[in-house]
Amino acid sequence: MAYNKRDHYYHKAKEDNFAARSIYKLEEIDQKFKIIKAGMKVLDLGAAPGSWSQYLSQKVGEKGRVLGVDLIRVELSLPNAIFIHADLRDLNLDKIFVENGFEPTFDGVFSDMAPKTTGIRITDQARSMELCVLALEVSDRFLRPGGNFVCKFFHSDDFQELKKMMEQRFGKVEVLRPKSTRKESKEIFLIGISKKSFKII
Repeated sequence: MAYNKRDHYYHKAKEDNFAARSIYKLEEIDQKFKIIKAGMKVLDLGAAPGSWSQYLSQKVGEKGRVLGVDLIRVELSLPNAIFIHADLRDLNLDKIFVENGFEPTFDGVFSDMAPKTTGIRITDQARSMELCVLALEVSDRFLRPGGNFVCKFFHSDDFQELKKMMEQRFGKVEVLRPKSTRKESKEIFLIGISKKSFKII
């Protein structure tokens, strides 16, 4: 049976004027682990269509800043956010950030990136793992010690490897499947709290 795209959270997002239902996943993560605070400078990876940036913008407030990065145009205007088109694999990413008025490092790195699904479970899971590793590499470069990290992951046999990679980098690692996640979805979120100060070799 096909899933109901227009479920409760879809309609709630429309009513609350958010770009997508995924807002409620980040909201639940933040309410549970208290990882986003006023005044933070944060990086939103895979920002389109922009609901995570909307939440981040509200939480960091007028003294905070949000930089959203995606290969898809984000059709939003937020007072404390900038959206750029960039490939996260670009070695000049730090230069791109500076050119857009953001001096690394960041207080938080948040990734809702997901692969374009093929319907082939193993392929989709492998691509999800690749995106999580990419997000971790970005956090290695640009997240300050003590900063927080979130990434979306399609659950697979790579879970323990990914969790171990995060445990090397963060003081605490949590895992959550938000209530707003569709029942048929295999996605979970890994939360890295308080980045360790040493570099990963």
